[in-house]
Amino acid sequence: MKPLRPEDPREVGGHRLLARLGAGGMGVVYLARTGGGALVALKVIRADQAADPGFRARFRREAEVAGGLTGPWLVPVTSADAEAAGPWLATSYVPAPSLAEAVAAYGPLPERCVRVLGARLADALAEVHGAGLIHRDVKPGNVLLALDGPRLIDFGIARPAGASALTTHGAVVGTPGYVPPEQAGGKGAEPVPAGDVFALGCVLAFAASGQRPFGDGDPYGVFYRTVFEAPDVAGVPDGLSALVLRCLAKDPGDRPTAAAVRAALAPGHTDGDWLPPDVLRLVAERSAAALDPPPPEEPATLVPALEDRRPGRRGVLFAAGAAMAGLTAGGVAYLASRRRQTDPVAASPPPVHTLAVQADLTGPGRTDGIAVERGVRLAVAAHNARGAAYRLALRVADDGGDPKRARTVAERLTADGTVAAVIGPTSAATAAAVAESYEQARTAMLLVNVSDSSTLHTSQHRTMAVTRAGEDVLEAALISHLTREVKATRTAVIDDRAAGAAGWAWVTGLRAAPPRGGTVTVHAVDADATDFSPAVREAMAARPHAVVHSGTSPSRAAACARELARQGFTGARAAVWHVMTPAFLTEAGRAAEGWVFSAPFTAYNAPGLSDFAKAHRDRYDTHPARWSAEAYDAVGLLTAALDTLSAPDAGAATLAQRLFTTTHQGLVKPLAFAPGVTHAFQLSDMVLFLYEARDGAFHFLGPYGTASAGDG
Repeated sequence: MKPLRPEDPREVGGHRLLARLGAGGMGVVYLARTGGGALVALKVIRADQAADPGFRARFRREAEVAGGLTGPWLVPVTSADAEAAGPWLATSYVPAPSLAEAVAAYGPLPERCVRVLGARLADALAEVHGAGLIHRDVKPGNVLLALDGPRLIDFGIARPAGASALTTHGAVVGTPGYVPPEQAGGKGAEPVPAGDVFALGCVLAFAASGQRPFGDGDPYGVFYRTVFEAPDVAGVPDGLSALVLRCLAKDPGDRPTAAAVRAALAPGHTDGDWLPPDVLRLVAERSAAALDPPPPEEPATLVPALEDRRPGRRGVLFAAGAAMAGLTAGGVAYLASRRRQTDPVAASPPPVHTLAVQADLTGPGRTDGIAVERGVRLAVAAHNARGAAYRLALRVADDGGDPKRARTVAERLTADGTVAAVIGPTSAATAAAVAESYEQARTAMLLVNVSDSSTLHTSQHRTMAVTRAGEDVLEAALISHLTREVKATRTAVIDDRAAGAAGWAWVTGLRAAPPRGGTVTVHAVDADATDFSPAVREAMAARPHAVVHSGTSPSRAAACARELARQGFTGARAAVWHVMTPAFLTEAGRAAEGWVFSAPFTAYNAPGLSDFAKAHRDRYDTHPARWSAEAYDAVGLLTAALDTLSAPDAGAATLAQRLFTTTHQGLVKPLAFAPGVTHAFQLSDMVLFLYEARDGAFHFLGPYGTASAGDG
């Protein structure tokens, strides 16, 4: 339970909001009190979801059906409004920890508890399925451990079985690790009740062992293992493992029904001590917390420029102009200049804001880390040379790419409260290690070259800003190119299984949105295979206009390129930026010619970067590396946010808050965050870029919405 934020409403549909219970992809859940005094959990749907008429129709339908569910292990819907500006739904409040919280705090539950848990959740699902609904998000976070038994909550993405899908074709709906393989494959399979039984099996495995049967980490890695690998139930007790494995069958038809699971686990009579003592104490704490919610956060107070007692140059000019409104512009400038020379207040040095770079400067990722550091240094120098109303200072810290060392660096940077914002870290592992530290310090953390993932997500970290397009949208640039330039209606994908999760993500994206609305065929190459000829031969049989290689290995992509050339394919060929290395060009030779790549970074010789590139060469005697210009723009975004704040109000917490309502047209691309979506980077045609292999080099084609092969 967390305090209400300044931007949160205080009343919704006649309910008085008391505190935040949580937030997710669909919206925010609040603790609220009805007019009659009852406590409820009230979910307000996100603005971008509410803008979709199809979503409102589904929400209205589900609220009506869910309102009729009365089982003892379900939480009843008490009221809802699908027509409100922000649709909302209220359910009875259960003061209990979730299964996820309990296992994280105290470890796996005893087998006896898991049997009670499973039988009652299966009973709840049997009622849900009997009403024609599918829950579609059964997971530990949606299971509350109450004194008298578990409660299954959150029907926010449930829909009647058999109804036409109202989500994007091919989209995966649910939580990685609990989505059944028929959905995780991204082929648009119709949800069935057996999918909830699969998720129940995952929940029981987690409750009994403390581990997800398909692992953690990147969501597409989890999806990949869900579809292709056997579950890991080594920690599940023998008395439960056989039933759990039946629930986790790849084929929906091989899974038991919810009613059959209930019968297999039937625990008989149990009383209020079904939970371990430690978890019972958590229940008591939640009950007490509900009676004494935390007070709301106070809104930040913005101090107008005229009240700034120590104005910088802008404040002086503004004050002089206001006092001498009848003078000419030249007279104002003259008087302001005179005042700067004689007034001791005006002559005081401008305020200084300290930025920090946390990067891997000596470890395995030092190439990217050094590029980010250099881009930031050039931006700070350029800002200070402009004689702005404030100066920037810079602190640089090397974490070596090591998560433990990164945490120490973050603690040091935030210890004295002088750092206004941090650019970096520059690896996913170190960023995940320090995100919570910067969150607690209320200091903005700008990730220039690192994409967010299931373990590092902007919706969970209020001060984390990701200023690059994610790996999961890279195929969008290729789809655009194959649609606009190639006009391909038949696309073949060489699914290089050595790429694991990353490759699976791109395959899924291409399947969900085929170029030009045509067909996509997928031809797999096993991770340990080195011969691409069978997959290429199979792909050629589909007579494709274009072939996409889904891998991340330059050497394997080169082998694919050589085989395509050997079999005489002359159509479009494409891959993603991980392949863009000298090794690909060398090993593929002439077969590399014409390959097109999508990337989340620009080139040093892109239009508009000539001055930046010259400054970089003058200072470092080399061309800027990838991510250097992007780091320069990150400083520009921070200064754009600082420009809107007066000096006394420009602390780290206020800057972090203001950052997400600031826009900045950088050298590389526009930087902005999507309204109504928690800190999500605003995607557009200008944030992904295309390159083409030509004459033994990678030529920059431009942003994907404007790029054409053969240009540049």
